[in-house]
Amino acid sequence: MRALKIIEKGRCDFFDIDAPEVNHGEVLIRVKKLGYCGSDLSTYRGLNPIVKYPRIPGHEIGGIIEKLGENVPEEIKVGSQVAVIPFTACGSCTPCRIGRAYACKHNETLGVQRDGALTEYISVPWEKVVIDETLSLSQLAMIEPMAIGFHAAKRGRVKKGDKVAVLGCGVIGLGTIAGANIMGGEIIAIDLFDKKLEIAKKEAGAAHTINSGKEDLHERLMEITDGHGPDVIIEAAGSPFTFKLAVEEVAFAGRVVYIGYTKSPVSYETKLFVMKELDILGSRNSERVDFENVQAAIKSGKVSPEKFISHFFPFEKADEGMILWDNDPSKVTKIVIDN
Repeated sequence: MRALKIIEKGRCDFFDIDAPEVNHGEVLIRVKKLGYCGSDLSTYRGLNPIVKYPRIPGHEIGGIIEKLGENVPEEIKVGSQVAVIPFTACGSCTPCRIGRAYACKHNETLGVQRDGALTEYISVPWEKVVIDETLSLSQLAMIEPMAIGFHAAKRGRVKKGDKVAVLGCGVIGLGTIAGANIMGGEIIAIDLFDKKLEIAKKEAGAAHTINSGKEDLHERLMEITDGHGPDVIIEAAGSPFTFKLAVEEVAFAGRVVYIGYTKSPVSYETKLFVMKELDILGSRNSERVDFENVQAAIKSGKVSPEKFISHFFPFEKADEGMILWDNDPSKVTKIVIDN
């Protein structure tokens, strides 16, 4: 079968590889839709510090079960539509032992620490499939990135009345906006591109938008928050500048949540941590309940993530999609590969 591999920085190509075996407790999935994640672009650009080359990218999956291994529960059937939870857990590290396996010390994510799903078939443990016969395959492929955002909003303990600023309106940022909005926050979407801000307001539930390339970000935040700063700032851009900005602009006694990460170190004015008595939180991956919350939000009409998709590419042109995104990210909200 065919697969796309990122061979090295700025270079990808198609290869023939062996079809996966279906081992005990696994299911074989025909990959029908695959979303490109920001981590895939970082890998292509040579900026992902936890990737080794060559690597098959891809972990945002909408697919159909083609075959069952032994000892798969009878409720899981051939022909079922699925999304996939793309993370592993060792079961013995501290996060696993305290019920936070999504932050497993030894996690390996599809397309990052291990080969991903930009291929024809992939086999995964049955516990990792999320079955849904009512959503479209494109919607299923969008559940995973949306769940990352829902998880970040949960980490930020967003509650009704909180003013929540989200830095970055890629799909994970849009998922964060949607999740925080559903939790009752008043959302301030911040980005450099008007098109993405329009989607944040129209489709994800942002109450306010700020183009930080055209407007004075500090002044606008003070205006919207009556001079206090946002109660919660969630960083979904992965820039050293926005990492620092979050701490500087959040309200006293506020919460800062980091989803992204930067390749280079970040220098802080650490007195702000203490003076403001901040809660500074990382948000890693997501868990099944986040997938389920996204499913419920889509089915109830609270969010329509398929509207976040800006480009579809056929599988045989998947490399062109990556090159397009690398060359002009302002045009891309989400690329989905149609297999």
